[in-house]
Amino acid sequence: MSYSKCCIKGFEWNGTPSGKVGKIVDLNTYIAGDNADAAVLLIHDVFGWTFPNLRLLADHFAREINATVYLPDFFGGEVVEPTPAILSGDFSGYDFPGFMVRNSREVREPEVFAVAKALRQKYAKVGAIGYCFGGWAVFRLGAKEHNPPLVDCISTGHPSLLTKKDIKEIAVPVQLLVPEHDQMYIQELKSFTFETIPKLGVEFDYRHYPGVVHGCFVRGSEKEPGEVLAMARAKNDAVNWFNQFLHEP
Repeated sequence: MSYSKCCIKGFEWNGTPSGKVGKIVDLNTYIAGDNADAAVLLIHDVFGWTFPNLRLLADHFAREINATVYLPDFFGGEVVEPTPAILSGDFSGYDFPGFMVRNSREVREPEVFAVAKALRQKYAKVGAIGYCFGGWAVFRLGAKEHNPPLVDCISTGHPSLLTKKDIKEIAVPVQLLVPEHDQMYIQELKSFTFETIPKLGVEFDYRHYPGVVHGCFVRGSEKEPGEVLAMARAKNDAVNWFNQFLHEP
């Protein structure tokens, strides 16, 4: 299954994002909230940092986690416009293979690390959440190679480009938000996750959402049974997770 077919679906939420646009390590960034002690790095999916759904999620997280939320541009200014055709799954006419070369793990990982290091210097507590494309990135932020850790905990919804090595090397509390049907986070990886993470000595929260598909936590459709409810539940589950680790009890 190609990356494009799994990711390009959904609809734009209603509402107007209420944050501001700024910079972090010279990357354009959507910023929501103003807590001086706790931050959340939100790593976007294929639609990038301007996608309204993700900005609205950032607003929710800022209010409900009481954190400053950063949604940087990790695509170098390139934007996949959420046109009706693309949202319906028609990616013809767009150079998606080229897009993925320009925005590969190897290209974007240094920027992801740089942002996390900058947040770590500024905030006492830092969490990271990534959807689809952002899934591999938050696992890399939580890897055991970082000492001290770059983040205090991570969460990911329907991760893409994730490897068994990423899973084996996680060293911070990890939450997975997992639709039942996901052609990117396949059953083999799900089984490997269950076999591996409980042996690593980190807190582990696996949330299963029956009947929904990859992409639903950001681009779920009112026309598909259960997707809007899954979006709300996944948002609430992430909020509860971060509230456990980003604030003193």
